[in-house]
Amino acid sequence: MTNPAVIDGARLLSWARRAARLLEAHREEINSLNVFPVPDSDTGSNMAHTMSAAVEQAETLDSAASCADIASALAVGSIKGARGNSGVVLSQVLRGVAQAAAEGDLDGESVADALTNAVSYVERAINDPVEGTIVTVLRHAAEAGRGALDASGGSALTQVTAAAVDAAEEALEQTPSQLAELREVGVVDAGGRGLVLLLTALRDEVAGTPAAVTGAGSSTAQPSTSAGASSSTESHGHTGWLEIMFFFTGPVDELQTALAAMGTSLVIARASDTEAKVHIHSVDAGAVIERAYELGSVSDLCLEILPDAAPADETPSTSRLIIALTPQGSVTELYLQAGAVPVNPDDGLENEIQSAITGVGASELVVLPNGLAGPDELEQIAGAVKDAGAQVAVLSTTRLVGGIAALAVHDPRLPLEAAAAHMGEAADDMRAADIVATAGGKITVVAPVDGVLAEEETVQRAVDKACRVMLESGGELVTLLLESSLAAELDADVLEDALEAEVLVYPADGLGTLGQIGVE
Repeated sequence: MTNPAVIDGARLLSWARRAARLLEAHREEINSLNVFPVPDSDTGSNMAHTMSAAVEQAETLDSAASCADIASALAVGSIKGARGNSGVVLSQVLRGVAQAAAEGDLDGESVADALTNAVSYVERAINDPVEGTIVTVLRHAAEAGRGALDASGGSALTQVTAAAVDAAEEALEQTPSQLAELREVGVVDAGGRGLVLLLTALRDEVAGTPAAVTGAGSSTAQPSTSAGASSSTESHGHTGWLEIMFFFTGPVDELQTALAAMGTSLVIARASDTEAKVHIHSVDAGAVIERAYELGSVSDLCLEILPDAAPADETPSTSRLIIALTPQGSVTELYLQAGAVPVNPDDGLENEIQSAITGVGASELVVLPNGLAGPDELEQIAGAVKDAGAQVAVLSTTRLVGGIAALAVHDPRLPLEAAAAHMGEAADDMRAADIVATAGGKITVVAPVDGVLAEEETVQRAVDKACRVMLESGGELVTLLLESSLAAELDADVLEDALEAEVLVYPADGLGTLGQIGVE
């Protein structure tokens, strides 16, 4: 195959597909390197997913699409589909390519520009860049690409891409000397390894190397030992940290300033000055999400528990535990993701709560009864807390959906009494209703005071009708806890458009009803 002088739309898409396949093929290898910033072994999966999302977006275009159009689609798809810290960073690399391709097909000079752009975008996206990571590898690749261009005196596409790969591999090999977490375990940076593969795919695409052998062989940037993330020390963190990701529309710079003090690993992948994919690790997901909603609109919200997510010196000073009474089933995982410790009231409340308190050494306790505890059970809770020597605040949450509302506004920086009051107010302000099955197989929505709000043949129509009534007195967020089969049946996007409100749907089995609705 003749080496091309430029990369046109078809070849750029071919590179993206090659890169996606290569990242997928090396997914487990990259996962095994993942020890920084969080040893959660998902960097390879996140980069592969993000690149696949980029390709999927680009493949919606016509086969004759220009390089600029393909590059733009890759950037948009990666930003919207970015997963994890590394995925967000990858999206900014593709954004750098899109900027360089805006003028037309990519030659050696524009590839060098793309790498330089990517460095700027990535450094701006990461709130606190750290050397020895993908940032370092990318910077060395960009500098080498620019140097090769200058040395060639022209549009040397093959020289630029080859130099970028060589420099990236060398920089990757040096990452353990720059970052103690890598050095302790004996691995190179996971995100940097993914970037090397991305650049390798570009070099081989330009060189005409068959896709089947791209990336084959042992790189000099392989881990120096077989130790992976699982051997990382436990000093990296503390349970209770969550990874929060969402797509934000609004003043991005203002959001970045607001979130900077609310967590770690803040990465904001801008699609524009008013659109961005946001990634942050925090112990207070509710405060992060609430602030984002205050500043703009939020979509594609995703929360994930981090195993050892934050440095030990960033552990919150308040030793506060939130216990939520929940039935067995998927709702338990939902509460875990929101930062609470679920306790099944059928398992013996006193022992369960004492175990939870002593397990984390909590001195403060917030309890969300969620309508699953009566006076006798609440007395058990008070006794268990007293025996453990902790302070307690028992909220008056009467439904599981109300407990979610309370968790969303929890501020661990506030004193227990103030935090509990804020949480209780959020739960009380939520208007709630139950979804039940009635005779004849109809789906009925019933509110505590207003009675039957809707009675329809399908959950979509019943929820739509009920929410319209519930939103008459105001509200902008609808939270739905639904049995798994109904959650799969409901079209949240259609509901959002109809209600003109944000709709969050969570599968939640074991409720005793078909579901619950909360409106805020």
